[in-house]
Amino acid sequence: MPKYNYVALDARGNETKGTLDVATQNEAIGRVKEMGLFPTKIAEAEKAQERQAGKKARPGKKRGSLDIQIKIPGLGGRVKQKTLTAFTRQLATLVDAGLPLLRGLRVLEKQERNSTLKSIIGELALAIEGGSTFSEALAQHPKTFNRLFVNMVKAGELGGVLEVVLKRLAEFSEKAQKIKGKIKAALFYPIAVLIVASGILILLMTFVVPRFKEVFAGMDVKMPGFTLIVLAISDAIRHHILEVMAGAAVAWVLFLLFLKTRFGRLVWDKFKLKVPAIGPVVSKIAISRFTRTLGTLVSSGVPILQALTIVKETAGNVIISNAVAKVHESVKEGETITAPLESSAVFPPMVVSMVDVGEQTGALPEMLLRIADNYEEEVDNSVAAMTSLLEPIMIVFLAVVVGSIVIAMFLPLIAMITQMSGGGGGPGGED
Repeated sequence: MPKYNYVALDARGNETKGTLDVATQNEAIGRVKEMGLFPTKIAEAEKAQERQAGKKARPGKKRGSLDIQIKIPGLGGRVKQKTLTAFTRQLATLVDAGLPLLRGLRVLEKQERNSTLKSIIGELALAIEGGSTFSEALAQHPKTFNRLFVNMVKAGELGGVLEVVLKRLAEFSEKAQKIKGKIKAALFYPIAVLIVASGILILLMTFVVPRFKEVFAGMDVKMPGFTLIVLAISDAIRHHILEVMAGAAVAWVLFLLFLKTRFGRLVWDKFKLKVPAIGPVVSKIAISRFTRTLGTLVSSGVPILQALTIVKETAGNVIISNAVAKVHESVKEGETITAPLESSAVFPPMVVSMVDVGEQTGALPEMLLRIADNYEEEVDNSVAAMTSLLEPIMIVFLAVVVGSIVIAMFLPLIAMITQMSGGGGGPGGED
């Protein structure tokens, strides 16, 4: 019968080590829990020894030798959130069905099509075989698994509810993807209209307007000011297109560099919250993200101070992040969450009141998740309303752009026709 080495924590948080003669890793976990301990690391003794021996036997790199790594385009990079969400959901299903974690990872490794994630899953399995916990293995890949993911898994391991935590992580990611998808769908129409409008504008300014300019050159008529402006813009686009594009590129790079500064990020995030029509939607998304993240962490067993630190780092908005930092300091001093939330002037009174009720009744995680559900529904309604409002606005915008150019080109013709009709002889002329 194989032997399993375990590392566990007792009720006081003291670390205990030992060895069990059991058939499987799941049975070892069950035995450790029966002893009233919380398992943090369980690995088969022989495999752990083989791995350590392999590390010692591995020859070191000679001085002066070159360690060349070749990266093939398309096989590296970060894992998309959608792919990671699917992996989390599948792993939660396998673990919940009673499949050992290591075996579940091997199953998912075989069927994974994303080469980057496939490699990471293989490394996770090797780390667990070597005696690491799942959370320790995840922490070795910070670009793929953020602190929220790692800490929730760690809390699930300590509480013996890993399958529950994985389900919550999958649900959390799915809801975040759902909101992001709706925002992208809402922005698709106005962006498409802007692209079409830009194409039509360039076509008119580079091909149509110059033809009218040639016609106007042979006309003895005074050009209206509006027409002269359109002709000047056309000449600028035709003869200085490279300079215009370079100027736009430089302006965009400067804007991105400005956003990388602390002051720039603060100004931009504040602007997003204050801009009409879009500001309320951004605010609701930020509040929903804050409450769902904090509620998911606390309900999974992550300590409140640690949870607030993670929420601050993953808030996605400097204004919200600063408010969470004040909440963290308040809780650290032994005060409640409600007071700093209210003083931040970022969270609506309803949110503050619901959090206050959650604290007083001891149901803070449930109340936070309820707030998140309510605000996600409001985001859906706001995005739908914004989309329906944007459609006629963009149509009018396109009509105004094209119509203005057409009017500018026909104004000299109208002036010439008026001049000719005013200067010609009529029925009452000389005999």
